[in-house]
Amino acid sequence: QVQLVESGGGLVQAGGSLRLSCAASGLTLSRYMMGWFRQAPGKEREFVAAIWWTGGTTFYADSVKGRFTISRDNTKNTGYLQMNSLKPEDTAVYYCARKSGTNYVSPRDYDLWGQGTQVTVSS
Repeated sequence: QVQLVESGGGLVQAGGSLRLSCAASGLTLSRYMMGWFRQAPGKEREFVAAIWWTGGTTFYADSVKGRFTISRDNTKNTGYLQMNSLKPEDTAVYYCARKSGTNYVSPRDYDLWGQGTQVTVSS
């Protein structure tokens, strides 16, 4: 079964850190660009970060630049999102996804999604 499974979410105080993982099964993650998105209640799903196949090129939303780091370990078929200096506005369900389209910012450019992991940042 082809799937992505996120883990690592939780409740953290403002200024804290979390590391999200995205484990792939049934597919070779190294063949794809992957991304992280988040969705807060009542809001649209928004782009957070993306990483090239080899991990050498990364992209970030302005709101997380300098605080979040996307990475991947192709030997483990797993992607990661290290989140530091968390803010209450980072509270959302975080999703990892496999990119299939030509761009990387829109959710429409991704064709496989995990179930999401909740991140809650308290003030």
